Amino acid sequence: MIFSPQTYRIADKPMEPFIDADEIWDYLNTKTPTAERVHEIIEKSLSKKRLNLEEVAVLINADTTELIQLIKEGARTLKKKVYGNRIVLFAPLYVGSKCANNCVYCGFRSSNTHAVRKTLSEQELIDEITALEENGQKRLILVYGEHSDYSPEYIADNVRTAYNVKKGNGEIRRININAAPMEIEEFRTMKKAGIGTFQVFQETYHPEIYKTYHLSGKKTDYEYRLTSLDRAQEAGLDDVGIGALFGLYDWRFELMALVRHTNHLEACYNVGPHTISFPRIKDASGLNFGDKYFVNDHDFARLIAILRLAVPYTGLILTAREPEHLRDEIIQYGVSQIDGGTKIELGTYAKQEKNVDLDKGQFKINDDRSLSQIIDELLEQEMLPSFCTACYRLGRTGEHFMEFSVPGFIKRFCTPNAILTLAEYIEDYANKETAEKGWLAIDKNIATLDEEMQHSVKGKIEKIKSGVRDLYY
Repeated sequence: MIFSPQTYRIADKPMEPFIDADEIWDYLNTKTPTAERVHEIIEKSLSKKRLNLEEVAVLINADTTELIQLIKEGARTLKKKVYGNRIVLFAPLYVGSKCANNCVYCGFRSSNTHAVRKTLSEQELIDEITALEENGQKRLILVYGEHSDYSPEYIADNVRTAYNVKKGNGEIRRININAAPMEIEEFRTMKKAGIGTFQVFQETYHPEIYKTYHLSGKKTDYEYRLTSLDRAQEAGLDDVGIGALFGLYDWRFELMALVRHTNHLEACYNVGPHTISFPRIKDASGLNFGDKYFVNDHDFARLIAILRLAVPYTGLILTAREPEHLRDEIIQYGVSQIDGGTKIELGTYAKQEKNVDLDKGQFKINDDRSLSQIIDELLEQEMLPSFCTACYRLGRTGEHFMEFSVPGFIKRFCTPNAILTLAEYIEDYANKETAEKGWLAIDKNIATLDEEMQHSVKGKIEKIKSGVRDLYY
């Protein structure tokens, strides 16, 4: 897949830094855009073409009520075009809270003497995964503090353990990783273990501001972290996720930098990130720094809508850091993945405990709905809950994923796969009320498919009802 290049002051080269802070601010410090220009850019995005930095800056600077609403409606329309009404569900599983870094915004930071440090034993890991499977989860992201105890070999062993846990019809079909940046050979170890997406968040992309938040540990090396996913690509691990922690610096800059990172990966490896995450600063154990850059709900919704228009085919992840009412609103503007039934205190899935102690977690959870509650409410909103993992297991990742998705095949294949995973969930885990809503949603979504696919999906659903599992296209 060939992407149109954009000329930058720093030329894109594999394994080399690519962020020019002054360049990003030059784009942002432009005159107020006209409504006509905003319309033109939205139309470009609706034709499923990625936006360049100048165009993203225009949308950021379009700050009137009318233009913001226009951008949100454009994002809503684009999401329907590309993703249909699907929302992919997953669960984070925190495996270890030891950390050698001292990052002032994080509850895991090495200087936090109040933090309760814990690493799950193998049996505790199995117990946690069993509990998640009993709730119907099929997709996990394993999360680790950045510590030498959590070596690539250790993480790979956790991944193999997780894939082998089976509880009734339950199984984990995709495991993503959020852990410390690695060397090329270490990323190859991850790939051999069969992981899905490897996430590394830059936190803040501004080189000088970055220094003020990262006081000690390997994470102080801005450039090493910035090029971490280049090393993953060099290792053949082509399914990567990027992110920024909003609230550390001006949200407009961070949004531009996420798009610049996307452009860099496309320029060097012909494929952008599989996902982009945009967590906001929330309460954490011992958190004590100013709120100058904290992002309010209004701007948070704006930035997600702009990001959706900027990168039409990249998955956008919204986490349970955000409150229920805001998540319900923002998923309309382009979010494609959310977590459900989230617990971030180590060992709490199996014990069925709530997130209550900041000293035992990385940050505060603001949406504590169970997975079943979230599925029920997604169905009420006429969304289609999905646990699909087909693309990963059929090799549709990285550049192959882009070749598959850009022509518009996502809706053709992913809607049927979402229907099948929802049918599995209904049969194995749903209560009566949710089951009734789920089957109605399935019938409605099947009706949107062409006649041949309708017949095929109905046939697979009958197999699911007879006990067959893991059917997909």
